[in-house]
Amino acid sequence: MSQIQKKIWIVSMIVLAIMSLIWITLTYYNNKSITHYNEILERYLSMNEVTTASQRVINDLNDYLLDPSANNLEQIEQSKAKVLEAKQAVYKLRNRENDFTLTNYIHLIDSFVESTDRFILFYSDNEVEASTKEFAEATSISNHISDMTLRLIDEELQTYDRFYHGIIAQSDDLQKLGIWLLLLIAFMLLVFSYLFSRSITKPVRQLTKAANELSNGRFDLEVKVDTNDEIAFLAKTFDHMRKNINKLFLETKQKAQLEHELQQNKILLQESQFRSLQSQINPHFLFNTLNTISKKAYLEGSQETSDLLVNVAGLLRYNLKQMDRSVTLQEEVIVLQQYMEIQKARLTDRLKVLLEIDEACLDVLIPTLTIQPIIENAVIHAIEPSVHGGTIWVRIMDEIDSVRIEIEDDGMGMDTQIIEEILTEQYVPTEGHSTGIGFSNVVKRLRLFYGKDDVVQIESVLGEFTKVVLNIPKKRGEVNATAPNSG
Repeated sequence: MSQIQKKIWIVSMIVLAIMSLIWITLTYYNNKSITHYNEILERYLSMNEVTTASQRVINDLNDYLLDPSANNLEQIEQSKAKVLEAKQAVYKLRNRENDFTLTNYIHLIDSFVESTDRFILFYSDNEVEASTKEFAEATSISNHISDMTLRLIDEELQTYDRFYHGIIAQSDDLQKLGIWLLLLIAFMLLVFSYLFSRSITKPVRQLTKAANELSNGRFDLEVKVDTNDEIAFLAKTFDHMRKNINKLFLETKQKAQLEHELQQNKILLQESQFRSLQSQINPHFLFNTLNTISKKAYLEGSQETSDLLVNVAGLLRYNLKQMDRSVTLQEEVIVLQQYMEIQKARLTDRLKVLLEIDEACLDVLIPTLTIQPIIENAVIHAIEPSVHGGTIWVRIMDEIDSVRIEIEDDGMGMDTQIIEEILTEQYVPTEGHSTGIGFSNVVKRLRLFYGKDDVVQIESVLGEFTKVVLNIPKKRGEVNATAPNSG
């Protein structure tokens, strides 16, 4: 039998038991009252039976006087026997209130019977005067019996008056009790029915809510029903299905994400390889650099020219490295210094570079050609357009779990739309860049390398400054730790 069916049977049995208890209680008190009524009525009938029997004897005696036959004599004996039988019934009516009166009443019945016997005896002996006297005596005693019967009944009425009132009060109390019991039972049944229906409807509502959440794509909400019936089993099955769907959904999502990252890495790798094969060094950059070297060779001695050539050679070698490998921050700083020496030689006093580097974090891995394209972007858009040049600050700071790299210039600032395009990887122009790698490309490579979107931040005020902040984690995530560093 199911748990819900058991609940219904229990409710039915409780209602049946309560109704049966009420019926039994009311029937018991009703029968008790009827029994008392019958007892009182029997007392009155017993007393009245003596009067009726004695009057019947007088009638039989009168018939015998008119017709002294054997049948009339037998009728007298039968009536007398009923008087004696009524006398025995009167004995049972004795109580403390009527003891004296009832004793006299019984003696009066005995006298009546004796007078009847004497009448029959005298009449049989033809003693007319004596029999007539006894007949008159019997008649007088019968009248006394009638009077005493009325007196006894009156005493009974007085004795049981309080009992009558008690029965009436009890009947009223029973009626009130019945009404209150019905109201109480009705209230209890309403409460119990509400609790019973709630124990069924509440889990159903919870399942309905869970089904709606699942239909809306919420697979992380637990389906829990605190009952011990079939609905709880259904909820457990439903929750198990939810977990399986959620697991499948997460696996599918993770697989799609990995496939997307792999595809992006392939695209970036192909783009980087194509750019590397097509044009590793921008012709405009080569022209400016060679022009600067020629002027330096003309105006100065060979040592400075030699240093400049060394820096150019180092930068060229670094650019020719594969784009799908990572380097340390120290290597990035070295190539940055080489690049800045070249730019200082070209821009002379118009370019100032201030470095603040915490050497404790220079062994952290970073994608190749990450800082240099950002510095180059600042040189092209902040320093070169200004007649008086400008200053670039490079700060590398250790922040326990990460390394903070700040690249700041005091140029004309950057428009918010361009910042949005860079951060959303939509800003493509790379004209004038020595490597052909633009700002947006750096942002994309960093996000793929570390597996997070908040690696790059850009702060800028038009006409004042631009600051690029790189938050480099010291440890890469497990998923991206094995991913290639695509350019």
